[in-house]
Amino acid sequence: MKKFCVVFLVFLSVFSLNAQKSKSVQDEKPKLVVGIVVDQMRWDFLYRYESKYGKGGFKRLMNEGYNLNNVMIDYVPTVTALGHTAIYTGSVPSIHGIAGNDWTDRETGNNVYCTTDASVKGVGASSEKIGAHSPHQLWSTTITDQLGIATNFRSKVVGVSLKDRASILPAGHNPTGAFWFDEGTGHFVTSSYYMNDLPQWLKNFNAQNWGEKLVANGWNTSLPINQYTESTADNVPWEQLLGSAKTPTFPYSNLAADYAAKKGVIRTTPFGNTLTLKVAEAALDAYQMGSNVDTDFLAINIASTDYVGHSFGPNSIEVQDTYLRLDKDLENFFAMLDKKVGKDNYLVFLSADHGGAHAVGYMEANKMLTGLFDDGMQKNLEEELKAKYSHEKMIWGIDNYQIYLNQDIIRDNKLDAQAIKQNIIDRLNKDPRVLYAVDLAKVGSSAIPEPIKSRIINGYNWQRSGDIQIISHDGMLPNYAKKGTTHSVWNSYDAHIPLIFMGKGVKKGESTKPYHMTDIAPTLAQILKLENPSGNIGQPIREVLGE
Repeated sequence: MKKFCVVFLVFLSVFSLNAQKSKSVQDEKPKLVVGIVVDQMRWDFLYRYESKYGKGGFKRLMNEGYNLNNVMIDYVPTVTALGHTAIYTGSVPSIHGIAGNDWTDRETGNNVYCTTDASVKGVGASSEKIGAHSPHQLWSTTITDQLGIATNFRSKVVGVSLKDRASILPAGHNPTGAFWFDEGTGHFVTSSYYMNDLPQWLKNFNAQNWGEKLVANGWNTSLPINQYTESTADNVPWEQLLGSAKTPTFPYSNLAADYAAKKGVIRTTPFGNTLTLKVAEAALDAYQMGSNVDTDFLAINIASTDYVGHSFGPNSIEVQDTYLRLDKDLENFFAMLDKKVGKDNYLVFLSADHGGAHAVGYMEANKMLTGLFDDGMQKNLEEELKAKYSHEKMIWGIDNYQIYLNQDIIRDNKLDAQAIKQNIIDRLNKDPRVLYAVDLAKVGSSAIPEPIKSRIINGYNWQRSGDIQIISHDGMLPNYAKKGTTHSVWNSYDAHIPLIFMGKGVKKGESTKPYHMTDIAPTLAQILKLENPSGNIGQPIREVLGE
């Protein structure tokens, strides 16, 4: 009997220790992870506008969180779909399959948009183009997928954005839902890939017509305009117009009428960010995110920063005011999370999908190298190829700084594809706007320095990318960006992004050590005790883990 009691007590002790260990692991995990990816946010915006930020938004992240100041994107092209996918898969286009926001089909020459899916229907959407989307082109799993797998899909996972791709790709393959903005109605919608009817909470949210309310008073600067000393003058020739405005100047008084005529105008205002955070909060409430036994994940894309940046350029008052207003929106959002989830119960990370170049006009005004690198490039190349090979349309197109050759003509006429590529490369390397032109199938042996070579390799998906990669000289923008700006290249202005972790288990600090966008997902995997996403190539950020 005595021997039995001893064995029984040992069993109870082991069981108790295991139970305590299991409980402590669960308690260490945040109840909610909030991923905030700010579209086109250059790293330097954290500091350029720092003196104008309040205490509870960006400054709270910087003062309470761990700030990584030297995080780079490790592939080209640096565009939205790739950025969100890399953050959530820890992988690169060569592996995860998303080769651009769109790309050219190598066999047909047709355009392929990254999330368009003809097998599904829009739910609540005003058109097939807006609604028929899914993650079916995404080959790798995401950190949100891994969370679902680990919890037998009990965890609530929701993606929200004004952009379809920036909601769909972060949410993964089997989320609770992914929702995006329909500019035909001003509502948030989804597709039949996720559900057959909009949930009642979203119908209720849409019925409140928040977009109309947010733009009702137009858009004026939140501070006296003479305080925007970090920006250029309000009216410069390289800025685009907004809505029916006659000049790119504050105040934008006709915004309400412009919104009534075309709901999409809200995208190019700071109120698009406010609207996104409102629908995110509505989703959090509806699914009781952060109050479940298993960790939940809310993936938010702040997209209006990108639209405003494209229209006005990163040195504009419009961009600065958008960030000042976003700062206040984030302060309110974090306060809401403190109240509803608990300050010590959630983890938030903030990053960007890419940066943005200075406008061509701005660079010219300040005597720096710039220009429009592809002005007439495809037409000129096709004329030269026709003269040499007697065939028209030998190039499908130029997408993502990549040239796609017409495979039909090459195959049907038994032409030498390698010779054609070399002819184009030789021609491009004589162009003063081109830094490098390289055969993508031979980039590994090309005379291109690091990190450019590795970024080309990482971005090259042999099934979806083009045949020739163009690396333009610094400051060169595509022809469509004569006003405003864009992004896509390897340079720091497009590839240097912010990254801050704040919340449960994260100590205050900062680092200048080099890290990569692909390091975000494995860091989250360590925090959540998950297997890495299937295509992950990143490494956990040890400082964030307290190591």
